[in-house]
Amino acid sequence: MSGDVVRLAATSLNLWAMDFQGNYEKIRESVVQSKLAGARYRFGSELEITGYACADHFFEPDTELHSWEVIAKLMDDRELHDVIIDVGMPVTHRHARYNCRVLLLNASIVGIFPKNNLCNDGGNYREYRFFVPWTRLGQCEDFTLPRVVSSVNGQTSTKIGSMLLKTLDTVVGIEVCESLWTNDGPGSKLTLHGAEIIVNSSSSHFKLKKDWPRRLLTKTASYKSGCLYALCNPHGCDGDRLLFDGETLFALNGEIIAFGEMFSLKDVQVLTCAVDLHDIRAYRSSIMSNMHSATALQTSQSFAHVSVDFSLSAGEAAAAAVPSVLPVEPPMLSAEEEISRAAALWLWDYLRRSGMGGFFLPLSGGIDSCSVACIVGFMCQHLVEEVDAGNERVLADIRSVVGDPEFQPKHRKQLAQELLHTCYMGTKNSSDFTRKCAEEVAAGVGSSHSHIVIDAVVQAVVSVFSHATSFVPRFRAHGGSRLENIALQNIQARLRMVLAYLFAQLILLVRRGREKQLLVLGSGNVDEALRGYLTKYDCSSADINPIGGISKTDLRKFIQYTGKVLQIAVLQTIYESPPTAELEPLKDGQIQQTDEQDMGMTYEELSLYGRLRKMGQCGPYSMYLKLIQSWRHLSRMEVAGKVKHFFRSYAINRHKQTVLTPAVHMENYSPDDNRFDLRQFLYNVNWRWQFAAIDSHAAQHSNSD
Repeated sequence: MSGDVVRLAATSLNLWAMDFQGNYEKIRESVVQSKLAGARYRFGSELEITGYACADHFFEPDTELHSWEVIAKLMDDRELHDVIIDVGMPVTHRHARYNCRVLLLNASIVGIFPKNNLCNDGGNYREYRFFVPWTRLGQCEDFTLPRVVSSVNGQTSTKIGSMLLKTLDTVVGIEVCESLWTNDGPGSKLTLHGAEIIVNSSSSHFKLKKDWPRRLLTKTASYKSGCLYALCNPHGCDGDRLLFDGETLFALNGEIIAFGEMFSLKDVQVLTCAVDLHDIRAYRSSIMSNMHSATALQTSQSFAHVSVDFSLSAGEAAAAAVPSVLPVEPPMLSAEEEISRAAALWLWDYLRRSGMGGFFLPLSGGIDSCSVACIVGFMCQHLVEEVDAGNERVLADIRSVVGDPEFQPKHRKQLAQELLHTCYMGTKNSSDFTRKCAEEVAAGVGSSHSHIVIDAVVQAVVSVFSHATSFVPRFRAHGGSRLENIALQNIQARLRMVLAYLFAQLILLVRRGREKQLLVLGSGNVDEALRGYLTKYDCSSADINPIGGISKTDLRKFIQYTGKVLQIAVLQTIYESPPTAELEPLKDGQIQQTDEQDMGMTYEELSLYGRLRKMGQCGPYSMYLKLIQSWRHLSRMEVAGKVKHFFRSYAINRHKQTVLTPAVHMENYSPDDNRFDLRQFLYNVNWRWQFAAIDSHAAQHSNSD
């Protein structure tokens, strides 16, 4: 040990956009915990004072005003002195609004560090709508502090810009989120100008299997330059469709040496890491190419810095107590494990913040609705585990939701009985098989379950139409037309949605004597939304949908996984059964209708179409060209037919995606029209020019098949 052992604290908070009081309290608690752990530098996630999901609230001057008020409150708190506090907020300077880090030390603002690389990926991030990037790397300017801040200690100005932070013992470079992911991030230049530590304050949303590239980039950033690279991320739902997983990492010279818990139910998480600066300097001393690059860069370009009379190390005595750091490998979760944690966390945050009394779920006995029930089951299991571990905040939130100040959850099923109400809404077209599956899943999860028959309601609505038009619609199996068949299926589906909201509004009053409503859970998956294989305003229409961003393929894996983990045997039977909507008449008590037959494509094909359309940016023609290479078992004419069928179906049904229930984002081919997949919803469904190009190519090359 050299004696220059620095200890940093990376914090992951469960934030809520625009909840300044709640966010302040969590920031303060994280600083207190960081100090108790011996940290001399505490940093949090991007925009942690406001929360990331403020969106157009960033246009409101009040948002920045209240952020400065939080800064003033942190500065004026003597218990928070003797540690550098690095927090995020919007800052306006010379008629431009920046996404900034604000550094505090002992009632003073050390400096303001704007984000260099904004994220504008065409999907979930639109930072250019709200902010401008700081493009002058290594340059800074004077910034006049608002009166609410200067009134604390008389400080009237500070520096704003792209700077290094120089302490008495080391140099720190500051990045914000996207700088880790982009080709031209400032990290390498910061290290060439002397930074030994890089802190990256992120708000990097969760999606399935994103942990691998994030960890690789973090390790690579520390490996190339030789540095301590520290990354933190918030966790939970801060107000919209995105979930943050809370992954927090420390990487030293290419190896991860510390990592935090992902998908935590704790509102405040603090990960501390102690590193001997000697290890960084020794690693760097052997990379001569970087030394030459540093000399050349420093000769041609100066880099602004701000200095503080403060050390990040605590001296020889503290260093002697710090063990040598060793590489560690964070666990890599499977997609089904991630679903069980991520969707459950998003659901819990939404429920406890909504003021509602639980969930209502129409449970059909199929994979989709059973997956939703199982996600709630996992949520209850995680909550009980957290209560058993002594988390008083979680216990208080549970008691608030169930309306019982003495409630003590002992088992996941006991908690599910209070939080989840399920109902099988059968008709004469429903099978005994799905009814029994629903009952067994409800019993396995522990929900408060009921079974109703809605034929009388369906017949009443059809009778109103028949009385008004003197026309009695019939199913196709009974001699009716295609339109009659669809209309009779849709009325069943839509009435289930109406009944779901009636039950959700009144069932707690009936069963518990409580004047509280339930949140209605949707159960449509991302593939069916993309294809439009759903009835507009059926049970896909709900308050929130925990599986709306998950593919059918992953849901099938999740069902198998859940059957083993939660020991619900019927889930394997459901996994093996062909998906069906059960909206057409049975024949001899057997199901005649299957989803894949109705759609004219398999779920595996549908997932591939979705990835090519969104992630591959393929129109009809380019998708056809890609698929003739990978589907060599089919002729070009057959591939052309499949591609045209998909795009025609997509175009006809795109309007349905304008009313999709808000769903947690998990797949990058989501068709969510609200924010993620911005495309028109009125198409020429014949795609005349595009389909003509496909037909021409297929005809020209048909002899080569």
